[in-house]
Formats: sequence, C-alpha cells, structure tokens
Amino acid sequence: MSSLPTVATVIGSGTMGPGIAATLARAGSTVRLYDISEDAIARAEAAYGVVQGVLEAVDSPSAPGGSVTFGTDLDAALAGTELIIEAVPEKLELKQKVFADLEARVGDDVIIATNTSGIPISTMAKSLTVPGRLIGMHWSNPPHLIPMIEIIPGEATDPTLVDKLAEIVKAFNYVPVIEKEIPGFVENRVLYAILRECMALLEEGIVTPEGLDAAVKWGIGYKLSVVGPTRLLDMAGLDIYQAVSSYLNKDLDNSTDTPQFIKDKIAAGELGFKSGAGMYEYGEGDVDAKRKEIITGLIAARKTLSTIPNV
Repeated sequence: MSSLPTVATVIGSGTMGPGIAATLARAGSTVRLYDISEDAIARAEAAYGVVQGVLEAVDSPSAPGGSVTFGTDLDAALAGTELIIEAVPEKLELKQKVFADLEARVGDDVIIATNTSGIPISTMAKSLTVPGRLIGMHWSNPPHLIPMIEIIPGEATDPTLVDKLAEIVKAFNYVPVIEKEIPGFVENRVLYAILRECMALLEEGIVTPEGLDAAVKWGIGYKLSVVGPTRLLDMAGLDIYQAVSSYLNKDLDNSTDTPQFIKDKIAAGELGFKSGAGMYEYGEGDVDAKRKEIITGLIAARKTLSTIPNV
C-alpha cells in the first residue's frame, strides 16, 4: 500500500508551490494548490506547465491518478486532505496566522508540514492548538529537481510523524534526511559556511567571481555531487584531513556579519537576477538565458546522478 497521501494541499503558490505540487501529483496524489491571490494562482498555473516539462525531461516516473487543481478557496483546498505543506513567505506572524486558519478547518489527524528554511519548528508550533502535528519538510529549490528533503521535528512534534513523513518522501522517490532542529537546518548551514568563505575571498581580492565560480563548480561541486563530504574524508584519508585542517581552519573566515560589499550592492539595488545586476551584470535577455542554462544543467546532472549509488 502506498505511503503517499491520497489528497494533499500546498498552501502558497510562489517559488516552490508549483514544483512541490507537481512532484506529488506525478507520484499519484490529488493535489490542491492554494493561494489568497488570483494573480499568484495564474502565475502558478503557468509555472506548472513548465515544471511538468522538466519532470518529463528527467524521466520522472508518472503514476496514474495524480492531478493538481489551483484555487483561492481554502475550504475547497482542504477538503479531504491528509497532508498540508505550508510554503508561504518566511514571516513568523504570517505562518502563525496561516496555521490558525488551517487548524480551524481540518481534523486533528491532518499533518501540517512547513517548508520553512530557517524559522524554528518549535517556535512555530507554540501557536498551534495541536503542536504535535507540525513538522519541518524543507524542500530544496527547485523542488521538482532536487530529490532530497530535510525532515525536522520540533520539540513537540509527534515522534511517529517523522517515520511517516519519511515514508511519504520515499514514495515519490526522494531521499529523506532526518535531522535534529538547528537554525538553518543542515543544507543551509553547510551552504552558508561555503558562501561565507567565498565572500571573504572576493572581498580580499584573492579571486574574481568568474574564477571563484569555476573553482567551486569544478573543484568542489563536481566532486561532492558524486562523493558526499564524509565519504570524501574516507577517500582522502582522515590523517590528511587532520594535517590540513590543523593549520587551515585557523585561517578560514569566521565573520558573523554580512560582508560590507554585499550590503553596498543591496543599497545600490543590485540584488541579482531580480534586478539585472548583482555579483554579475546582466543585459537584456541574459537572465532568462542563464535560468534556462541552469535548469538544463540540473536536468542533465539529475539524470546522470540517478544512476550513481547514493552517498
């Protein structure tokens, strides 16, 4: 018997919503994607078509019976649901309001999973009437292409939900990573540790953005996409790690604030893709072309890596 919910609801149709909904539907669930905004729902429907094309490109298995509907009627979106995935903006007060609206409309046995990327699960759970039903389910962006999900129970989370959610994740062929609660969770902590050192190297003028991207993409990313960090230590030798880390760790950046040059770019309105300038400059059409290039690369990598044993 499948561990997948027959009916699932995704609350929030922004960046992550269409990809999450498509992934579940592809596996056979009936999914309702809800948002308060008609415009947001229209954008989500358009994005969903693109996401479906990507899932076809990565040869994602398609089970019968799956579907996605889009709407602004919350009661309709929640009717008969077994799993709610909250994917609204990262504002504690907003999430707490959403949870209150959800709990007023569903039974106590309905799981509420939050896709927060950093707000503590235990903090959010304090506003729920049934705090044991809340659990972290952190998808990585783009959610329909990155087949790994972090599962994070809070202090009050019902322990049985951890295994139950892990089985749901496995049912749509993703890898569940069960973690203890910690700010940023595992993926973002490792990512931001890398980014901190990268920004320090740029600020000190050690390397150009182009050189940095090449070094990390091919020297680190290529390797780590096949061999995880702990396996890499075994491959290199723990004695080698001790020898290098004993002097290099002392020299690594340990700043606790955002670098000033990043703050200056933000103040100048240079935010990246969304503004046409950031770490790089983008001319007309460049951002769309770069997005397409990135998705194409992720599709190729996913198809290749799916044939390589895990970890």
